[in-house]
Amino acid sequence: MEITNVTEYEAVAKEKLPKMVFDYYASGAEDQWTLGENKFAFSRILFRPRILIDVSKIDMTTTVLGFKISMPIMIAPTAMQKMAHPEGEYATARAASAAGTIMTLSSWATSSVEEVASTGPGIRFFQLYVYKDRKVVAQLVRRAERAGFKAIALTVDTPRLGRREADIKNRFTLPPFLTLKNFEGLDLGKMDMSNDSGLASYVAGQIDRSLSWKDVKWLQTITKLPILVKGVLTAEDTRLAVQAGAAGIIVSNHGARQLDYVPATIMALEEVVKAAQGRVPVFLDGGVRRGTDVFKALALGASGIFIGRPVVFSLAAEGEAGVRKVLQMLHDEFELSMALSGCRSLNEITRNHIMTDWDHPRPASRL
Repeated sequence: MEITNVTEYEAVAKEKLPKMVFDYYASGAEDQWTLGENKFAFSRILFRPRILIDVSKIDMTTTVLGFKISMPIMIAPTAMQKMAHPEGEYATARAASAAGTIMTLSSWATSSVEEVASTGPGIRFFQLYVYKDRKVVAQLVRRAERAGFKAIALTVDTPRLGRREADIKNRFTLPPFLTLKNFEGLDLGKMDMSNDSGLASYVAGQIDRSLSWKDVKWLQTITKLPILVKGVLTAEDTRLAVQAGAAGIIVSNHGARQLDYVPATIMALEEVVKAAQGRVPVFLDGGVRRGTDVFKALALGASGIFIGRPVVFSLAAEGEAGVRKVLQMLHDEFELSMALSGCRSLNEITRNHIMTDWDHPRPASRL
């Protein structure tokens, strides 16, 4: 089957991957309402295209934290990529570099920061979970810095792991031939079998539930790297993140894997953008499957978007070539969306280019 869009990779990945692995990547928390909503909510935003504009030249380049990239489409942190393909994070890093965009490496990667750095040049961010043992955290941040990573994406929505029922049913654990490579040698790289989800047990044992805003300040004392706060969904937390010195905000609901019945990230985006008041860039993570989705996010004020599941599904299907293809398809679809909307550069994309069903609430029907 010829793959013509990003979504089609999911079915291929389902065929190729063991059930435990596919379910880990694909599933969400509890009823999985937010999982569906993350994608569906984009369909509630329609275009208001402008016509008769010379779109013979379109510039999609942008800068993120001062780094120039080819398009506002970046790679989100997704854990344990060698479960999808033997090349894992190496393949993803090379694909991102070839596309001229940013890869974010997960703390729970199956390749270390040093190994990913060894794949060659590229702009890379490091996603951080804060462990109870702060010496481990400080050591990891220093390693990421030394390996040339350019920012820390601090995940703040995981004091405990969401209830992912597929992982409980499957007794999910990291396959025995893999380790969480960044923690090898610290006796934290392996995941024990459990009578429910091995990952949930690992998180319960290792991740610091006391994490608070003061820890964002603490991180700034141990690194010069800019800190992006990942997992913000409200105006209130946006203002606190700015006060705490965050360099940027990632609107994320953890791929709908934490608290179910939170809004889709695209629904939460505008509230966060308004609260940020232009003081820091705001990025969107969650549900993007089309170039039209990218355009809609930028029209609502995002400075860029991150993709997660499309990367692991395409990695499972076709390795590095699959990830390259996903990035290329989204690039091409986004460029076409810009052209057909009458936008020649990212700063021409405005709120006026879209309308949402929450702009014009329908009157309640009478019974």
